[in-house]
Amino acid sequence: MQIFKFGGASVKDANSVKNLASILQKVGYLNTLIVVSAMGKTTNAIEGLIKNYFENKAELQKSLEGIKKYHNDIVLDLFDIENHVALKKVNTLFEELSLFFKTNKSHNYNFVYDQVIGYGELVSTTIISEYLNSIEIKNNWIDVRNHIKTDSYYRSANVNWEATQRLITSQFNISTLNITQGFLGSDTNNFTTTLGREGSDYTAAIYAYCLNVEQVTIWKDVPGVLNADPRYFESAQLLNKISYREAIELAFYGASVIHPKTLQPLQGKEIPLHVKSFLNPEAPGTKIGKDVILDPMIPCFIIKKNQVLISLSSLDFSYIVEQNISEIFSLLHLYKMKVDVIQNSAISFSVCVDNIYNNLDKLLHHLKAKFKVTCNENVSLYTIRHYNKSAINEIETDKIILLKQLTQETVQIVAK
Repeated sequence: MQIFKFGGASVKDANSVKNLASILQKVGYLNTLIVVSAMGKTTNAIEGLIKNYFENKAELQKSLEGIKKYHNDIVLDLFDIENHVALKKVNTLFEELSLFFKTNKSHNYNFVYDQVIGYGELVSTTIISEYLNSIEIKNNWIDVRNHIKTDSYYRSANVNWEATQRLITSQFNISTLNITQGFLGSDTNNFTTTLGREGSDYTAAIYAYCLNVEQVTIWKDVPGVLNADPRYFESAQLLNKISYREAIELAFYGASVIHPKTLQPLQGKEIPLHVKSFLNPEAPGTKIGKDVILDPMIPCFIIKKNQVLISLSSLDFSYIVEQNISEIFSLLHLYKMKVDVIQNSAISFSVCVDNIYNNLDKLLHHLKAKFKVTCNENVSLYTIRHYNKSAINEIETDKIILLKQLTQETVQIVAK
């Protein structure tokens, strides 16, 4: 069995959906599971919808209609029949979404986010499933929330592996083409949860682990895993082979091509991961697996924007010791800050964080009670694996360097 994961860029319009079908016909789809993201920039659009729900209800219906029209236009382009069953199913999903906004009583942003955001995946997989059926690629549509069970840590839920394994093993038909949603799960109360932004890769890995598949392929709009993001680096090169360990390092530091949690379940059962281009499906792409050396062995650049650098020092010039550091990390955990870099000296401690949950003001207020605090927002974190002097110079040119940290294999630079 094999698993294919298609991201939003690969299903952004009717022609892209047709290309997905063409890929299946070229490379084969026997005993295959397809995991699909929301179409195009739908997740961003739904995040705007949620923002309107909390802050600008006068614009809520207008933004909802815009998202609905985008998907209805794709359906009409694919089927050219105004009363096609796909259109009815899509409209039913949007009616469910509209009803949620009318009946929801919770003021918890993270809960509301997870109940709403997944409609992008539910709609995209519904459209694609109906289109594949219409061209005689028969498939089974699965609601992933019936398979992947999690805790209630909304927006970054943790998988209950025992329950998930049991449900997938008992309910999954491996003899047919299946299609399901990435990014989503459900908790013990059957409320929708999400696995973290860009979590569809992780969904594919969860199914791969539970089904003991032969391989996973992620279809992207790039030739494979590159040594740098081509949006920011002009001379990005294809990496032909990467070890699990190297891929985990790159993902941990923020390489956007692979979700950070994806590699661990695959490595656990030595399931190879391929990253290939949906524009050139027969090209080899990148293979990630066991006992392979980075090929070619070149510096790999990762950039994370909109980070926050917090620098702390003691109010009385006393040492920053283990007790202080423990307290700092307790606060970082309390306010759900994702830590990307730490650096400390005798009387200072610096940390670069990702303010995903918008709790920065609360954290700073808490820290200022015990420390002298300096905060730099909207900084960029650059990470170079297998760095050399030339690679470091490339990053540092024309920037203000706020923090720099080197280990044997990796350099991290926080800059403005």
